[in-house]
Amino acid sequence: MNATTLAHQGYAPNAAPLRSSRRAEYDVIARITSRMKTAMQDKNFNKLVEAIHENQTLWRKLAQDVAHPDNLLPDDLRGRLIYLAQFTEQHTRKVLARTDTAIPLLEVNTAILRGLK
Repeated sequence: MNATTLAHQGYAPNAAPLRSSRRAEYDVIARITSRMKTAMQDKNFNKLVEAIHENQTLWRKLAQDVAHPDNLLPDDLRGRLIYLAQFTEQHTRKVLARTDTAIPLLEVNTAILRGLK
């Protein structure tokens, strides 16, 4: 290896450009929502369970984040997001019990994706 190659490797970007936190949130929610949609279309309950578990974990983390006193979102928005996290928790139980569909979970995520855009 010559000096030019070493210099290029040393100073070249070695990672993808950093994404904004909003874009990262969008990507995670979009990926989970897509997995839920696909599982529903394929009528694959096991895959749906995996996807809604991931969705539930996401909403729990979002609720923890917005409930933190240092969170800078307006109080009204924080309250609405905590409500959606609670709704997601309750509705996920219904889906797992097979007493309801995951459509409302998809609708919540889709609304959040529209807001993040």
